[in-house]
Amino acid sequence: MTFKDQLLSWGNFLFRWRSYLPLLFLPLFVLALKDFNDLMGSETFDHLWEVFCLAVAGSGLSMRVLTVGYVPAHTSGRNTKRQEAGTLNTTGMYSAVRHPLYLGNFLIWLGIALFAHTWWLVLIAILAFWIYYERIIFAEEEFLRTRFGAEFEEWAGRTPTFVPAFRNWKTATLPFCWKSVLAREHSTLFATILMFFSLEVTGDFFAGKMPRADLGWVLLTSVASVGYIMLRWMKKKKLLSVEGR
Repeated sequence: MTFKDQLLSWGNFLFRWRSYLPLLFLPLFVLALKDFNDLMGSETFDHLWEVFCLAVAGSGLSMRVLTVGYVPAHTSGRNTKRQEAGTLNTTGMYSAVRHPLYLGNFLIWLGIALFAHTWWLVLIAILAFWIYYERIIFAEEEFLRTRFGAEFEEWAGRTPTFVPAFRNWKTATLPFCWKSVLAREHSTLFATILMFFSLEVTGDFFAGKMPRADLGWVLLTSVASVGYIMLRWMKKKKLLSVEGR
């Protein structure tokens, strides 16, 4: 098997399990939190740092929302069994960067990694993400090259892989659809907030602050949980369905 074939094989495998494999890094987060304490010994500064980490992750969520809200059906989906693309997205976020959803994921995980106050965890998260998604992107682009040929080559030639070039911006062909966003992204939002809350509780445990719980985190997680349950029910009842989206 050639190296290219190996990359393609790994990429397809990681693509299929891309939603779950990052969970293998959770033990590293627990290890990073063993010496957790208020950043620079200040609870106020630590709260500001938490807001900053949320903002970094929030920028990733926003990137995903601005991507998913404009795409047509059978594109930018959560399919895992095989690559799928009804059309080639080249407008909206896809006119600035070829993989805006993966860029969004990177910012989410960067915000989460920064939360632990540990430099080596951030470094590992960046390197792991690079190795992990480099192979997924390779497999995905091979599929798109085969599926769309010259159209893909022309788009890829002017659009950066991962660092956005907003000077290339082209307005999306479809109007923004909140129903599509809520149907596709409610689980990402909930998982992100739940991850932050879990790190907060674990960090407080190691810092000897338990059983006290930060009221802000409790409220945020409670609202996210209720919203997640409601949106899951609405999706099941097809209340979030939009024709062609």
